[in-house]
This record gives sequence, structure tokens and C-alpha cells, in this order.
Amino acid sequence: MSLHSTLDPKAFGRVAVLFGGKSAEREVSLKSGNAVLSALQAGGVDAFGIDVGDDFLQRLAGEKIDRAFIVLHGRGGEDGSMQGLLECAGIPYTGSGILASALAMDKLRTKQVWHSLGLPTPRHAVLTSRADCEAAATELGFPLIVKPAHEGSSIGMAKVDSVEALIAAWQDAARYDSQVLVEQWIAGPEYTIAVLRGEVLPPIGLGTPHTFYDYDAKYLADDTQYRIPCGLSAEKEAELKELTARACEAVGTQGWARADVMQDASGQFWLLEVNTVPGMTDHSLVPMAARAAGLDFQQLVLAILADSVESRG
Repeated sequence: MSLHSTLDPKAFGRVAVLFGGKSAEREVSLKSGNAVLSALQAGGVDAFGIDVGDDFLQRLAGEKIDRAFIVLHGRGGEDGSMQGLLECAGIPYTGSGILASALAMDKLRTKQVWHSLGLPTPRHAVLTSRADCEAAATELGFPLIVKPAHEGSSIGMAKVDSVEALIAAWQDAARYDSQVLVEQWIAGPEYTIAVLRGEVLPPIGLGTPHTFYDYDAKYLADDTQYRIPCGLSAEKEAELKELTARACEAVGTQGWARADVMQDASGQFWLLEVNTVPGMTDHSLVPMAARAAGLDFQQLVLAILADSVESRG
């Protein structure tokens, strides 16, 4: 399937760009959505924006919408609920379907699927109590990284080196999510790899002076380093791209997605997560990878939109 859209922009009809929402990632979604909306309009698409709020069902019923471009990050937009609503309304939409969206949003169950297929992902535990924290420390050792199981943009994440810090990080992450995940810390470079219309784009190597690639490094900092080419040998880059394709296929992603992967000191890759509605801000990674593959931002959003024309399996 071609990365470039060959469709007449008018063929998409009236396109609603869905952004904002009420998740913890609202601010990022507003930036992403406005960037996508501007690019679609500049590309000749009849597009308009909807900041998804309490009146969304009325807007959905009251507007003529031929197609939806989902740029909602996090819960309510990336977790299958919006996809299900649009399916019921008979409105085609961008990105993954209900199952893949819901699965990828749940970091724990994504890891369980990968484990079942023999795909490498760091050892982990679920935290629901102080006793769980103590058991995880004994079983997994330090350092560890704590994550809310259903948040993105590194919200609520923390690296810890002691039981006391682990308990504090669990309590903080529990403010965002009743399900908190703790993983083995993988020391080494991080890579992010975008998939667009079935093709794996050039991987990006990430570098940050922060403890890890956190919210500030993702969206605010000017000292984050992005390496394209990513610095791997041709053989290791091919291995990374193949692993990403298998990881996304296991989850069932469609249209576009982005996987985050660590590499340890021995060269082994470890899958962290898949995002089914990645960021589209000026700091975002999918537009960067698309540029390396020869697509500017406008061509990227048109390619994502064109994929929504294809029938779903």
C-alpha cells in the first residue's frame, strides 16, 4: 500500500477532526488536533474541528460528518470507546479499530499478549498495595519504572531505586489509574518506530538528559535529541523494524501507530508499548519519521486519512 494518498481531497467528504477531550493528555491533543486540522484544510480537505466534550453526542447528531480523524490521546479517544461510538454511528474513522485501540491502551494486557507470542518485553508486576510493592522489589530488583496502566505521554511515570520510593510512586500513579504497573528498568538507548499503512518507517533514536523520556522531554524540552538515522547497524535496524511489525500485528493496529522499544547493554530489544493515536505536535515523533521517509506533515495526515477509506477487516 502506498504511503502517499492518491485520492482527491474532495473524496473524503466532510471530515471532523476530533481532539481535546477530557483525558490527562488533553493539552497535547489540542496541539496535535490543531496541527492536523490546519494541514488537512491546507491540503484541500473539507475539515472542521470538534473539541470533544459533554455535548459531543449532540454535535455528532447535528453535524454532517462523512469521516472522522481521531486525534484524541488517552482515555475516551484512544481506548476503543470513541471507535465504538463511531462504528455505531456508521462514521468511518482513522487509525485502529475497537479491539486494538482498547488493547494497546492497556499496557498490562498488551504485555501479556506479547509474552504469549514470545515477544520480548520487560518483566513486570501489578501494584495494588504496599505488600505488592515489597514483593515486586524482591522479585524484580532495582531500578524499576512505575507506570499507570492506561495513561500515555509518560504521565504518572517514575523511576525508583528503593522500596520507599516505589511505594510513593505507586501512590502517585494510582491517582491516575486504579491499575499500576511496575517494570524492570532497561538501561540503554530508547527507540521509537512509526508504522504507517503497513510500512515501518525509519526508527528514531532518542536521547535526553532526563532520567527517562518523560512528559517534559516529549513536549517541552529543547535538549531532547532525535537521531535519524537511528545509529544502529543495518542488521540491527532491520531486526528492530521486524520486531515492531510483529508487535503491532499482535495488537492488531491499523492505519498508523508508534511503538516504543528499549535496547539493553547486550543489544537485546525490549518492547515497551504501542500508541494507536501518537502525538502530532511540533515535538512529535511520527511526523519526524515520516519526513525521513519522504512525507511532509500534510502528506502524512492525508495518508492517515486515506487509510480510513479502506474497509476494516
